[in-house]
Amino acid sequence: MPRINLFRKIVIILIAMLIPIAGLYYMSNRTSTEVLRDELNKSNTSQLDFFQSQVNANIDSISLWPNLLIHDPDISELRDSPSPDGPYLDLEAITLVKRIQQKLSTQQSSINWKSSLYIYSPHWERVITDTDAVKYDVAELKSRMKPGWQVKPLSSGTEGEYEFSLLTASPFSAFRDPDNANLIIEVRFRSNNIVGMLDNFKSDSRRDPFFYKEGVGLIYNSTADRTLAKELVQKLEGGSLMQASNQTLSLEGVKYLVNTKWSETTGWYLIDFIPYSDVVGPIVKSNVLFYFAVASLLVMGVVLAYLLYAQVQIPMKKLVQSFQRLKQEDYSVRLVPKGNGEFSYVFMRFNSMVSQIQELFDKVYMEKIHVREARLKQLQSQINPHFFYNCFSFISSMAKLENYKAIVAMSQNLASYYRYTTRQERDYVKLSEELDFVTSYLEILHLRMSRLSFTVDLPSWLRHIEIPPLLIQPLVENAVLHGVEGKAGEASIRLTVAEEDGFVRIRVEDNGKGMTEAAMRSLREKLTRPMDESMGCGLWNVNQRLLLRYGEEAGMKIESSEQGGLQVTLFWPGRTTKEMEGTA
Repeated sequence: MPRINLFRKIVIILIAMLIPIAGLYYMSNRTSTEVLRDELNKSNTSQLDFFQSQVNANIDSISLWPNLLIHDPDISELRDSPSPDGPYLDLEAITLVKRIQQKLSTQQSSINWKSSLYIYSPHWERVITDTDAVKYDVAELKSRMKPGWQVKPLSSGTEGEYEFSLLTASPFSAFRDPDNANLIIEVRFRSNNIVGMLDNFKSDSRRDPFFYKEGVGLIYNSTADRTLAKELVQKLEGGSLMQASNQTLSLEGVKYLVNTKWSETTGWYLIDFIPYSDVVGPIVKSNVLFYFAVASLLVMGVVLAYLLYAQVQIPMKKLVQSFQRLKQEDYSVRLVPKGNGEFSYVFMRFNSMVSQIQELFDKVYMEKIHVREARLKQLQSQINPHFFYNCFSFISSMAKLENYKAIVAMSQNLASYYRYTTRQERDYVKLSEELDFVTSYLEILHLRMSRLSFTVDLPSWLRHIEIPPLLIQPLVENAVLHGVEGKAGEASIRLTVAEEDGFVRIRVEDNGKGMTEAAMRSLREKLTRPMDESMGCGLWNVNQRLLLRYGEEAGMKIESSEQGGLQVTLFWPGRTTKEMEGTA
């Protein structure tokens, strides 16, 4: 099968077609967004210029009041008139004050801003407003005698509320020496006038304008987000970006279009900002619709490709995979027909063909099983208890010596041994029965060879598992004949049964003369080849029976024993311990 199937090919072609379209749209949209942003910045700058000029016009108009009032005849008369005698004004002075108050009131109402005019007369030691004429604090006035507009926060403590004031002295040279002044005029207005203009400016659009002056503070519109405005000012000041008229800033992951305008008249910055999303919102919606349309086309193309893939390539793939399994001798493979199409007919014919092949192979396999069972019987019958002659010789010798206990023990063990070996009709025996048989065999050898000792270790949960008969005795017989019998001194045979990693393991080890590594390697190779004249039948038969009964995972392991002799281990896949305990 090709590495890239039909479905993937169609999907790749669809993607290759749609990516250039989406890319071109993206580039066009990006260019349009940049043009829109530039035009919006130009428009915002123009509007800020116009608004700033309105604010400056009002402030400039107020700034001219002191100069106009100084030349007024009544105020000139106040400037030149002597100081009154006593703490009270005479009728002529009161009349003069009334005329001045009327002019102050008229002047203050000449513009829409709420403002206040104060005329300080050093000769009279009084300050005249549109409503009163009272004494003033000369020291306090001198402390405020500074050129230009002065700004101070209102005593109310409300953030963003300030009072603007401008002082003018007559003669002008007395500005720096108030003691020589014959008249001082002050004009004041509060920042709420600017707030009102900011509110009108904001009501016409989505803007959020405010004024800012370093070292003084901010003047907000009535509905301003003050926290956001402060963060924006910190961003501008921190990055030295205040001088830039148009820029895009990001605050807490949100982008804003920011426009700034500096006023030469007041020294304040007019700052306006708008969320970038409000500008590009319609473009984003258009983008979403376009990309949704592209995604829909891709999905529909994928669905069509999948239908073609499912109706043609998948059945073909299943058919090829089934032939591969059939080639690997898996005759259980079947295909499930779906619908009434051409592939359903092909699947049914394939199933019919495989069924016929499987039936034929089942017959051949049964014949092989019968042949294998016959071979098992033949291998099992080859295990011949050839040591009977020696046993009868032992009984004869003990009879001459009148050792009747030895004769009885030998006879009983020999009877148990012979009774077990003659029960050839059984294919499996319990492990405990096999070990009882081996124990009888070792008892017989112990009677003949008193220096022989042996131990048998069988866990209780493994007693009832079933094994082929006469599987362990040949190993014990080899351990005696080829191991401990030809070596002087104490002879020891140890037989251990255990369950390890899902395998049953039976170990037979002795302290005999053992084998060299080369001899053990030669013996292992002979076990894998057909039996010849140089190979004894005992170990070879046991190994063949294991393989025939338990498959390729079973086998025989030959290695040196910790006791100094040889250790032979039989192993095959066994049941779990829980299954064995349940059987027990």
